[in-house]
Amino acid sequence: MEGKSRRQILQAIGSLGAYGALFPLASRGAFAQSGHVPAGIRFGVQLNAFPIDPKRFETFEATLELVKQIGYQGFEAGFRFLSEQFAAPEKARRSIEQTGLTFFGIHIFFPDNLYDQTTRIAAPSVYEPVARGGAALGAKHLILSGAPAQNADQLKAKIEALNTAGRFARTAGIAAAYHNHWWEFESKVGEIEALYSQTDPELVHFVLDAGHAFHGGADVPAFIRAHAKRIIGFHLRDFKNNDYVELGTGDFPLHQVAATIEQIGWKGWVENEEERADHSQGGEKVIAPAFKAMREAFTS
Repeated sequence: MEGKSRRQILQAIGSLGAYGALFPLASRGAFAQSGHVPAGIRFGVQLNAFPIDPKRFETFEATLELVKQIGYQGFEAGFRFLSEQFAAPEKARRSIEQTGLTFFGIHIFFPDNLYDQTTRIAAPSVYEPVARGGAALGAKHLILSGAPAQNADQLKAKIEALNTAGRFARTAGIAAAYHNHWWEFESKVGEIEALYSQTDPELVHFVLDAGHAFHGGADVPAFIRAHAKRIIGFHLRDFKNNDYVELGTGDFPLHQVAATIEQIGWKGWVENEEERADHSQGGEKVIAPAFKAMREAFTS
């Protein structure tokens, strides 16, 4: 990584927490070495599990070092992790590219009260600089989450706003995608189906958070079969008794979802997202076992 010695990177890794000691550098790639994953399936990870300091880019670099050592091929990052780099992105972009990891997406997520209360997604004043900054850093997608639409008017406004965001993102050199939570599936106004059927497929793609869909009561394999053409990526997470747990240890039908993805011939990014209700950030000690679970589910 440009301007950084291996010693400096290892020091930054150490600053991310003691979990690094659980998986020695020499053995971290072991999960990636056996079995056959279907052609066209690539494994990524959302970086929310790591305690990255936005004001210390070396902690972001150290995180990517760990992600690559485990065997992931790409990553997704919350926009706050990288917003400090937007003004002068060239050096950070080179550092990211030198890892060989694909920067799948830069993600905007807020508590409900911080979204635009009419459109239920981030306001243009937020997503426009993130789209430009993310594109400058090499991100392939601007990923938008949103608050639930409470009525038909809000749902219509949300659909129009997503199309507008998608149009802007395209001019900025990045593709827009919507990421769901469970509330879109629990919607009393049919939000998830409306988003998939009424947004412009040329402007708005979808990252299906299959774990949240399951938590919201969806038949996830059936939903995937019905909407695969709009899906450009998946988030995988697990629940046990309505609590977040390590992927592969809860009730989420991981193997059934993997089989469905393979059966329909879908190709793209499958990402793990290890979040916890207490906002603990387990980093490598949670994303490494999750990677193993993903490979086992997808390996034929």
